[in-house]
Amino acid sequence: MAATVKRLNQLDAHRFTLDGSSELESRLMRLCERIRQAALEITPARKLQALVLGGGYGRGQGGVLKSQAGDLPYNDLEFYVFLRGNHLLNEARYRPEFQKLGEVLTPEAGLHVEFKVDSSAKLRRSPVSIFSYDLVSGHRIIYGDDTAFAGCEHHLDAAKIAPAEATRLLLNRCSGLLLVKELLLKKDLTAEESDFVGRNLAKAKLALGDALLAARGKYHWDCLERAQRLRQLIPAESSAAFQLVLEHHAAGVRFKLHPNRAVSSIEAFAAEHRTLSELALREWLWIENQRLKANFSSVREYAFSSRNKSTGGGLFRNLLLNVRTFGATATLDGIARRYPRERLFNALPLLLEKTEGTAELNTKRHLQRQLHTRAEDWNGLVAAYKQVWSYYG
Repeated sequence: MAATVKRLNQLDAHRFTLDGSSELESRLMRLCERIRQAALEITPARKLQALVLGGGYGRGQGGVLKSQAGDLPYNDLEFYVFLRGNHLLNEARYRPEFQKLGEVLTPEAGLHVEFKVDSSAKLRRSPVSIFSYDLVSGHRIIYGDDTAFAGCEHHLDAAKIAPAEATRLLLNRCSGLLLVKELLLKKDLTAEESDFVGRNLAKAKLALGDALLAARGKYHWDCLERAQRLRQLIPAESSAAFQLVLEHHAAGVRFKLHPNRAVSSIEAFAAEHRTLSELALREWLWIENQRLKANFSSVREYAFSSRNKSTGGGLFRNLLLNVRTFGATATLDGIARRYPRERLFNALPLLLEKTEGTAELNTKRHLQRQLHTRAEDWNGLVAAYKQVWSYYG
């Protein structure tokens, strides 16, 4: 298996994109070299085990934005900083500095640059997630070597991805739809806001198919392979809803590889948003009924159910996380014994389904309890949701 990790990394190391120009490839190479030098200024070489580029560019499938100035990068640059020593101490010591570096480099690079302080030991102990599978299967070493992934071969097996990961993927992409919904309440959108809307609609389209594959144990790190596998599910899933998922996923793959800056009216964006939100919530309910062996008839019934929906953490750890996130008073509600992500599962479907629905007293009280907030209106509840999502998305 170790050889497989090395083979995939070498395959992807030749290019950042499938078909970007040589100028774009050189630009990304120079940026990575700049980041390598900056990382070594923050951490001594003896401490820095590896600096790894993940995401689409790390897998050789980064987005290529066509412009009059030539090919440009579009997707985020996601770097993983593997440090030797205690992970918690390393994160406390170095995370602020790498966060600051990302803020400096983002305007310079013309795209979002982010860093995650990581640990080989932590990755070896971790269960397989979509994130860990993608990272170990395809990445680009900027500094160091593949010893950072030694003992992580189990992350190469997509069949070991936990079923809850499909819901988590929908959670994060539907959270993007929630942010879009917030913007679409405005009278006008700036060019930057329109681009944000278009990008998150495209991510949701891709996630509709990806989540279905993850739920079936057929996920793959290559988005083109995922598109092919999704088409092979047609005999088993011949409904009209599945056909829509198939069409949206194909559009999501096209956008991922060849993005464009969306320009549209708020009305047109809103119509597309409604269609995607309804389809995403329908799929969410189907996946969760399968995963939990339940029979929820609506997302409202699902959200109000006391059924334990989230995995992760023991009782004591979950209590500590809830207290750290919400304060000591969080221990007074029954869900403090559960992993905090469950609060997001119980809140997002209601926030995304209907803006006016949160005014109903029972719904509002439920959302206030889940998000541990006194907010009274939809905007305030969404603000509270975003705060929790930043930790547990």
